[in-house]
Order: sequence, then structure tokens, then C-alpha cells
Amino acid sequence: MTEEKNRLYVGNLPYKKADESAFETADLAKVFADAGFEPSETIVISDKFTGRSKGFGFVTLADDETAEKAMNATNGQEVEGRQLRVSIARPPKQRTE
Repeated sequence: MTEEKNRLYVGNLPYKKADESAFETADLAKVFADAGFEPSETIVISDKFTGRSKGFGFVTLADDETAEKAMNATNGQEVEGRQLRVSIARPPKQRTE
């Protein structure tokens, strides 16, 4: 698989918001929109049993250049008391059984 440089990994997401509701995909999209970027896709990975955020997600932007700018603008940004860690997403590893 090839690396998509317009897809970002966003780590260290809060598990919950200040109002105690779950941190969701719309919240992640808002973080990037507030920084001046319009993601084409956002997803927060959640636990399938509790629905609670696992603390990371992915954001896809229009192109590599926009993704690079968005990464630089949001990496280290504080959200709900946590500093985001934003980097280019790596392709998933092939599972061996």
C-alpha cells in the first residue's frame, strides 16, 4: 500500500468533552475547520462496546499541500486540555496469522 500524504493521523484526542459527552467525529472536524481547513473526511476511532473515543482519529484533506499546512497548524494544539499529535497517516500494517 502506498502512503496517502493527504490523510493525517490525529492522536492524543480527549476521550470526553468538558460537558462529559463523547469526543466525536464532528468535534475533530471542528478543530480543523477552526484552524482554517475543510476536511473531506474525518473519523474518530471509538471503542465498539462503550462508544468512547480511543484517543485517535484520521482527517483527510483535499491534497498533500493542504494536509501539510493543516498538520503544521494543528500539531501541538490544545483541545480539552490535551495537546494534539498530528502526523501523516501510515498505511495499516499487514496482519500475519
